Amino acid sequence: MKAVFVSIITAALLATGCFENKNPEGPVIRTKNGLILGEYNTQSGIYVFRGIPYASPPVGEFRWKPPQPLQNWHDTLNCTRFSACAIQETPVPFSMWTSEFIAPSAPLSEDCLYLNIWAPNKNTTEKCPVIVYIHGGGFNAGSGSVPVYDGTQMAGKGIVFVTINYRLGIFGFLAHPGLTAESDNNSSGNYGLLDQIAALKWVKENIHAFGGDSTNITIAGQSAGAYSVCCLTASPLAGGLFHKAITQSGGAVLPTGRFSHTATLDTAEKIGQATAASLQIKTIDGLRNIPADELLQAKGNFGPIVDGYVLPDIIYNTYFKGKQNDVPLLAGWNANEGLYFFEVKNATGFKEKSREIYGSHANDFLRFFPADNDSVARLSQFSHADMLSFGVQAYKWTTMQAKTGKSPVYLYYFSRRVPYGNEQADYGAFHSSEIFYAFNNLGISKNRPWQKVDYALANTMSGYWANFAKTGNPNGKGLPDWLPCKTEALNAMFLGDTVKITPVPEIEKLRFLESFYESAFYVN
Repeated sequence: MKAVFVSIITAALLATGCFENKNPEGPVIRTKNGLILGEYNTQSGIYVFRGIPYASPPVGEFRWKPPQPLQNWHDTLNCTRFSACAIQETPVPFSMWTSEFIAPSAPLSEDCLYLNIWAPNKNTTEKCPVIVYIHGGGFNAGSGSVPVYDGTQMAGKGIVFVTINYRLGIFGFLAHPGLTAESDNNSSGNYGLLDQIAALKWVKENIHAFGGDSTNITIAGQSAGAYSVCCLTASPLAGGLFHKAITQSGGAVLPTGRFSHTATLDTAEKIGQATAASLQIKTIDGLRNIPADELLQAKGNFGPIVDGYVLPDIIYNTYFKGKQNDVPLLAGWNANEGLYFFEVKNATGFKEKSREIYGSHANDFLRFFPADNDSVARLSQFSHADMLSFGVQAYKWTTMQAKTGKSPVYLYYFSRRVPYGNEQADYGAFHSSEIFYAFNNLGISKNRPWQKVDYALANTMSGYWANFAKTGNPNGKGLPDWLPCKTEALNAMFLGDTVKITPVPEIEKLRFLESFYESAFYVN
């Protein structure tokens, strides 16, 4: 990262948290480890800092170790460009995901522990609420620099908005007996989550210099980012580092998705041993010496695990016992997320699969997800995929928090059919599409034929998200009343062509899935 020298006197004047654009090169802020240079966007009136390091590079001997403290620097770091993304395979974009949702394909690096900040232009000493956003990507892809995560609009609503990078795939989640043996905590595998916790610690220690309130931090995330938020609410290591949680299309309280967090350290270590064997490597030193590009080719299902340290127990049990980090929660899912997550089968295949998975409960399952013919089975497949991966997670998570926690919970259901720019393409409320609206970022896309209803919905949703970050309650002037979701009143905010509070959509289907997975896998 290129260093630019700026006078200490100028820096001291600008490090108060009340930004002034007096330095012609851009605003300068003093962090705990040294000075950084950002930029002032004259069009939006927002200060932006990109590629701020929050931990030492996890390379060489620090590969598969907890994030190490930063070393101080002497000159001023130029933080006007995004850092490299965490090393990852270049994803094949799905047809509904245009460039707004895709991480830059280069540069990629193991040296990836950086964050980005968008801060309001303020002339008062009053501190702003903070949102720390954790990107999705299945724990194998993504970046805090994805265009649709741009924080300009949220900063315009008085929020200090932060995005982070964290280690992915085998680099972030490899467990192995050798790694466990060298750990002071007798654990391995959750390095990506430890990165997220390190980023939160950095934010808590430094965000005041950017005008942020270190006592009012909201963690937010979508997909794998939402799974991450769920893990952080269940991790004692993250206690006190945040005060509210927003989760979009993800969770880990039931074993229904790819990362259900029922994997134990022992199971994950065996996967790690198999991975090492496939690379014909017998030692941890040998694994650390493999070039990153070669290591990236190792196949495996890498993600968070119950390691006894970051996650002491399965998240269901943590919430069941009321041991979670008890904070206000806003959670939900989209209407058409099953459009890409599961293969569509014909009616015969769908029935066979239902009997394979649901056994003696298959007839009940087919009553909720019928397969009378191929067309009906196709719709049921989409509905099942949507609810299994996302709907039942949000539903169960919010109801458990409402039951064992003291903080309020707010549930949403996003149903707006997002314009695509091609009359033949209709992906509905697809996975990730709500991000446009939650952060008021319709302007990021230049090719979608946005309508008045889209702009209205984006203003409403981003208002809800900003209000929640400010107070723990999404309600505010000019917005439809959003009632909290309680065990005796299971309400959800319907976010679509209209915005209104409704009973939880298709709750009988959700209750069937909840009952099956809860009784089949968890014994309290």
